Amino acid sequence: MTGKLALAWLVHFYTALGAVVAFLTILSIEQLKFQEAFWLMSLAVVIDATDGTLARAARVKELIPWFDGDRLEDIIDYANYVIVPCWFFIHANLLPSADALWLVSLPLLASAYGFCQKEAKTSDNFFLGFPSYWNIIAFYSYILRSPSWINVILLLSVLVFVPIKYIYPIRSPYLRILTNTLGSLWGLAVLATIYLLPEPPRSLVFVSLLFPAYYTALSLCLAFRRVP
Repeated sequence: MTGKLALAWLVHFYTALGAVVAFLTILSIEQLKFQEAFWLMSLAVVIDATDGTLARAARVKELIPWFDGDRLEDIIDYANYVIVPCWFFIHANLLPSADALWLVSLPLLASAYGFCQKEAKTSDNFFLGFPSYWNIIAFYSYILRSPSWINVILLLSVLVFVPIKYIYPIRSPYLRILTNTLGSLWGLAVLATIYLLPEPPRSLVFVSLLFPAYYTALSLCLAFRRVP
């Protein structure tokens, strides 16, 4: 095995570590170690945000064309962004006990459909339909503790099926530098919020909500204005 081929396999190994992170997160949630669970969720996001760049740098598809790295990534993403947050919704008691099971079934089913679409990531570098950011929903529902998050779960489960294009920050053809800069600042705010649990400053939490609002507004603006 050449050094370049070994490096390409190491990139796939790096991606696959996301499965281990998902499992450890589930264990932390079950033990009610929610701060630890959020740290692990953040680690999963870091792996997901960097493995694509590493794969392109290592020319993974060229060196290992018989191995489907995209399928591996989808499996890892479904575990970390759907199964783990739904597990969190249950164990953190964020949903009414009588309705919890059917409510978490909605993201599980909707996102299973979303991940299996051939155009889940479009050729012009967008996500098609709500891109299953259930980890973010779980984070804010835990921090803010508002019953209105039930309506958010219902709405976003429906939006998975609605063919609206959402920004793919790392590859966005529009405002990529601005979006990724704001996303990095948002990530720092989220990490600070996790560090300050169980009582983070409300001002920090609400400031951190500005980026999801920006992301949603930009995605909808591009979708409905039909920017070429």
